[in-house]
Amino acid sequence: MAAILLSLTACGRVSQVGQTPAMTQPESSVEFQAMTSMGHGVSELPDRPQSAASLWKTRNAPVGDPRAVDRGDILTVVIEIDDKAEIQNSSGRSRSSSDNVSIPAMIGLPQKVDAILPDGASMEELAQAKAASSFKGSGNISRRDKLTLRVAATVVDRLPNGVLRIQGSQEVRVNYEVRELTVSGFVRPSDIGRRNEVAYDRIAGARISYGGRGQISDVQQPRYGQQIADIILPY
Repeated sequence: MAAILLSLTACGRVSQVGQTPAMTQPESSVEFQAMTSMGHGVSELPDRPQSAASLWKTRNAPVGDPRAVDRGDILTVVIEIDDKAEIQNSSGRSRSSSDNVSIPAMIGLPQKVDAILPDGASMEELAQAKAASSFKGSGNISRRDKLTLRVAATVVDRLPNGVLRIQGSQEVRVNYEVRELTVSGFVRPSDIGRRNEVAYDRIAGARISYGGRGQISDVQQPRYGQQIADIILPY
């Protein structure tokens, strides 16, 4: 069965030789569905009655509030990650113990037992044990993450408490490599700025992914046989 699955996977890879990696269709995304349909519990904001001298509705007016407030609205997520973490720790532990067990007298039984024991054996020194242990450890972690991106996200749902659930994706194909950026999470309408932007650190439950697929990413991945061997082999 495993050989059949590997063969099918190999055939799929062979069919991509010389071909640019396919990009997903925007019409199949959750964002597109949110833009073209109304979700449960979400109602359209009422429009202000138009006057004879007005050419625009309230939500489309050039001087209106451009911030996203409803399902299907679009906002910009600003991702500026510049994190640095350094952790150093050390620990030490030592322990020693000593135990002696003897029965010099107990209604005369030790003396009777000593009479039948081999020479040098006695109940007065029944057992003696000593133990000692020591441990020292140290660790050092240094990490630096830096990522600066901007991506448009869509409001896919508005929760009963007014919080907006957003989701966005972006694909850029350069030669034979597709770079993918996805972001999702929950945003309070009050955290959306006047320019209809929200910082990534204002997104609750943020899930940000930046990766790719194509020839370069394929070369960087170990072969299937090596991955299976790393799981099975105990050394």
